[in-house]
Amino acid sequence: MDADHICRLIQAGLPDAKVAVRGDDGVHFEAQVVSAAFTGKLPLARHRMVYATLGERMGGEIHALSLQTLTPAEAGA
Repeated sequence: MDADHICRLIQAGLPDAKVAVRGDDGVHFEAQVVSAAFTGKLPLARHRMVYATLGERMGGEIHALSLQTLTPAEAGA
């Protein structure tokens, strides 16, 4: 699994999202996801939305994913 593939999976599940993923070892990744779909949602709900785009890969192919989830307004601030 590579960062580009994770980025595409997240974008497929959250089509309006701007996604940046980093990870050098193929199992530990960091992602910043900016989406209007996060508006009004608590961080845990936002993370669950991202995890849902990755499905069973979480805990398997993707050992760890550190997330920063922002609305467009938060990202611009």
